Amino acid sequence: MTDSPPTADTPDADTTNPETNGSLAAPTGPTGPGFRILAQYVRDMSFENPKAPDSLRVEGKPAIDLGVEMNAQGRQDGLFEVELKLSIKASTDAMTMFQIELQYGGLFALHGVEEKDIEPMLLIECPRYLFPFAREIIAGATADGGFYPPFMMDPIDFATIYASRKQDVARGAPVGQA
Repeated sequence: MTDSPPTADTPDADTTNPETNGSLAAPTGPTGPGFRILAQYVRDMSFENPKAPDSLRVEGKPAIDLGVEMNAQGRQDGLFEVELKLSIKASTDAMTMFQIELQYGGLFALHGVEEKDIEPMLLIECPRYLFPFAREIIAGATADGGFYPPFMMDPIDFATIYASRKQDVARGAPVGQA
């Protein structure tokens, strides 16, 4: 006989919970509000390097024009689709170096979220989760386009964007890109 550690099938295994009278206890998950990501996907992506290879040899830093849009919608199955639309244009006085548009989305299941907190969850927390993946796609596209170092987006404060848009809506101002 070998000396192996106890498993759930052996009598020496400690798999019972004394607070449930010795019965097997099911693992418990988080009980507070939150979400589960069920899928992530690229809905649409465009990368343009219109002046290649000349754009790869430009000295200095280009001007960056960045656009961020967030959209969320409920589905009939009770899940939510959240989408980030990121637009980046890098240019100098002489030329456009590159232009990227990425629509990156996720399918989310919310749990324990009060009605008043659904919108902030979908437009702050869910995009905050999706952003690092979208950022990596953009960095990879610029590297594959010949740019070194690749373009790395700075983190985005989705809470500030959300608050700003809520204020714009309250004032009756048109809501556009951030």
